[in-house]
Amino acid sequence: MRNWKKVVLISSSSLEDAISTVDKAGLRIALVVDDCDKLVGTITDGDIRRALIKYMPMSTNVTEVMNKSPFTFKEGQPKAAMLAVMEKNDLLHLPIVTAEEKLAGLETLHGILSKRHFDNPVFLMAGGLGTRLKPLTDACPKPLLKIGQKPILEIILENFVNAGFHKFFISTHYLHHMVKEHFGNGSSWGVSIEYVHEMEPLGTAGALGLLPTRDMSLPLVMMNGDLLTNVNMDDLLTFHKQHKVEATVCVRKYDYTVPYGVVESDDDRVTNIMEKPTHSFFVNAGIYVLSPELVKSVQGTGYVDMPDLLTQKISAGNKVNMFPVHEYWLDIGQMDDFHKAQDEIGQI
Repeated sequence: MRNWKKVVLISSSSLEDAISTVDKAGLRIALVVDDCDKLVGTITDGDIRRALIKYMPMSTNVTEVMNKSPFTFKEGQPKAAMLAVMEKNDLLHLPIVTAEEKLAGLETLHGILSKRHFDNPVFLMAGGLGTRLKPLTDACPKPLLKIGQKPILEIILENFVNAGFHKFFISTHYLHHMVKEHFGNGSSWGVSIEYVHEMEPLGTAGALGLLPTRDMSLPLVMMNGDLLTNVNMDDLLTFHKQHKVEATVCVRKYDYTVPYGVVESDDDRVTNIMEKPTHSFFVNAGIYVLSPELVKSVQGTGYVDMPDLLTQKISAGNKVNMFPVHEYWLDIGQMDDFHKAQDEIGQI
């Protein structure tokens, strides 16, 4: 692989450096070397997400996050043998090293095999009123507002198509005819698109009940139609499959700084004063993977928001996992977000 040097980090790098390297290079891995260019570890998307779930600070040294005993392959050996090692050990990446254990390259399963192909259905939610983006949405549904030269929803669709997906459903309501006229049956993109129309708004989950589910046997990827992101869908589906859960919810780390000094007390006695403390939370990123059973359980006869649906499933004993998103992500909910997207179109 020609551009493997873009993912090399020195061992003194931070978790923040690793996230930046993994995101920008797009190879879903960083290779950590010492001062002699010897490979000392690897950091994958999974390693980063586990660190984020533990709330490890961005200043954390990469040596605390990395896999210190990665599989490697000696340079000069045939690719057939390399592929056998990757398939036997379920590897997506394989660093290449010299006889002296110095880093000499990187091979990926994607680079050896043909393009991935996913039969999982994708459900894009495009029925919102876009009230907070008025007057832009007075005569245009929000998913058709252009970022650069393309509508938001077209960028989303093409990202899925490039990732290997081909079966799409789009939920419509407001100015639904414009969405259908733009995308048609999906033939212009070489995919299949079907529509479900909400006569009345059904919430962020209610439209699931309108889907044709009789033949649905694979997990459904569901995403809001006003999001721009580079989240790796292959990693997301793999994560969902490995954990065998009812649903996987993508989340973003959100930091909130209280703009005042926070006073802690025991009755009327002050015990501590913290000046403008920062609290970290995980917030819903609007991307989900849902089991066929969950999708089929939604009736489509009333208003249901996704948080309520998932809370019901959790209360009933079903497992719901979260998948931290560290890649580019932007929810175009307000005018400032719309303008920000125009400035950041190159990152999408």
